[in-house]
Amino acid sequence: MDFPTRHLQQPLPYDPSYEVPEEGEADTIAGLTDAMHGIADTVDKDVGHAPRGVHAKSHGLLRGELRVLDNLPPDYAQGLFAHPGGAWPVVMRLSTTPGDFLDDKVSTPRGMAVKVIGVPGARLQDGVGDATQDFVMVNGPTFQSATARQFLGSVKLLAATTDKAPGLKKALSAALRGVEKVVEAVGGESAALKGLGGHPETNILGETFFTGAPVLYGRHMAKLSLAPVSPELQALKDQPVDLDHKPNGLRAAVVDFMTEHSAEWELRVQLCTDLATMPIEDSTVEWEAPWVPVARIKAEPQAGWTHGLSVLVDDGMQFNPWHCIADHRPLGSIMRVRRAVYAASARFRAERNGAVVAEPRNLDNWREH
Repeated sequence: MDFPTRHLQQPLPYDPSYEVPEEGEADTIAGLTDAMHGIADTVDKDVGHAPRGVHAKSHGLLRGELRVLDNLPPDYAQGLFAHPGGAWPVVMRLSTTPGDFLDDKVSTPRGMAVKVIGVPGARLQDGVGDATQDFVMVNGPTFQSATARQFLGSVKLLAATTDKAPGLKKALSAALRGVEKVVEAVGGESAALKGLGGHPETNILGETFFTGAPVLYGRHMAKLSLAPVSPELQALKDQPVDLDHKPNGLRAAVVDFMTEHSAEWELRVQLCTDLATMPIEDSTVEWEAPWVPVARIKAEPQAGWTHGLSVLVDDGMQFNPWHCIADHRPLGSIMRVRRAVYAASARFRAERNGAVVAEPRNLDNWREH
């Protein structure tokens, strides 16, 4: 692939001074941990099973392969991507944001979590012995909260509305989708409306996903994106999905597609070149820098979702941006609070469900499901 490096600005090297701890960050972590526990505890009491505090419901569970592109420019051949042609198995989990198992008619933003298995490289202290690299993404280029404290406020709202008036949530979601259609008809878009339940009822496989918050990228800083590139997958962009009387309609759409088609995505990187316009500590700011492809992920035709896979992945795995090699350590306050909160959430789920949540070293048991 020919990379137009002459058009790319020089990326900034990372410096620890770029990260500034937020006031009361430890209290925010404690509050987030309590809120996540509250959501999972409420759902556990309802259905006898403790889910994740957010992104509880999976709509697709896929196995694929990530392959690093050849001839990457030096600034992009960093960390995991410093291995031209290197290939590793991946697990991909498609989800939506709520912490309870809602009817898909409550239409909220979508997530894609990717776990790369067998990754070489130095680990962080709490990840010694692991061999995974996680990328946790949503279908929007920015995070909805500027600070960790604002993030806590959003999670507290989710906690307060967990298991409350599911029928009302469906009606509100329908109304919000109507407002969002009006906004988009005049060329706009509202992340707030989508976040409250106004996301269009479209096929989740047609989405492009983003880390939103930055990560270390070798000696640089970056945001990552995963975009559909196979023609059949691209054709699903904004494709309506019939969810009437289909509480798991998104999952059914994934299963219908993946049993018949392969799917391929391009993993792209955006390097920070200017802290004034591409801040590390405010993930609500969309960076203005070119997206450069660094890898492809391909998933061959497969089941797409089964109960057995749900036991294996939903119950047995945790997706956490802090499952990483040191070269891709998360950056900024939103990412910092995720470290302890996500680990605590996984421990809580494991204890309540009597399950083992562990980092896989291979996918040999995938065939059993």
